[in-house]
Amino acid sequence: MYLRVSTDEQDLARQEGIVSGARSAGYYVAAVYREKASGARPDRPELLRMIEDLQAGEVVVAEKIDRISRLPLPDAERLIETIRAKGARLAVPGILDLSELVADSDGISRIVLEAVQDMLLRLALQTARDDYETRRERQRQGIDVARRAGRYTGRKADTAQHRRIVALREAGMSIARTAELADCSVAQVKRITALHRAKVAPERP
Repeated sequence: MYLRVSTDEQDLARQEGIVSGARSAGYYVAAVYREKASGARPDRPELLRMIEDLQAGEVVVAEKIDRISRLPLPDAERLIETIRAKGARLAVPGILDLSELVADSDGISRIVLEAVQDMLLRLALQTARDDYETRRERQRQGIDVARRAGRYTGRKADTAQHRRIVALREAGMSIARTAELADCSVAQVKRITALHRAKVAPERP
């Protein structure tokens, strides 16, 4: 199962319900991959690790399609094909799953059902991307309005998180291990480490 939120300010608690729900229904959950990264990024470490771990016949479960991808449609389709190439399939509540009907069909019926399934998935992926772009545009417009009114101060930094990352790195932890322990992305560890080094550099004799 793949659980994702976009920022460190969000948490995965709501999505954890699909894990317990699947187990309660008697399904075996091979692994749970938790990630805090934008769905518009193709290089999410846990997503890539999940794909690497996939075995033929397994099913990738996500709460919604935008948890898997907010990528542009061509990139999103390549991501889905990568999952399928491992012999696995994607299952997302709200997207009609015709896989059982496809398995029981052949000839023209199979071709039609597969085409319908692909169309529904493509529509869901495009909708997720459109929603992402709409949110970004509204955010940009809101920032512009706030700047013109002199009210925009930027996003507040999570100082406790920053101190934790710096402390872990100064203790000799690798970037990947720091990201794991601080429950954040590798990119965030790199950014905060670079900011800290730039800040302390002038202070050194």
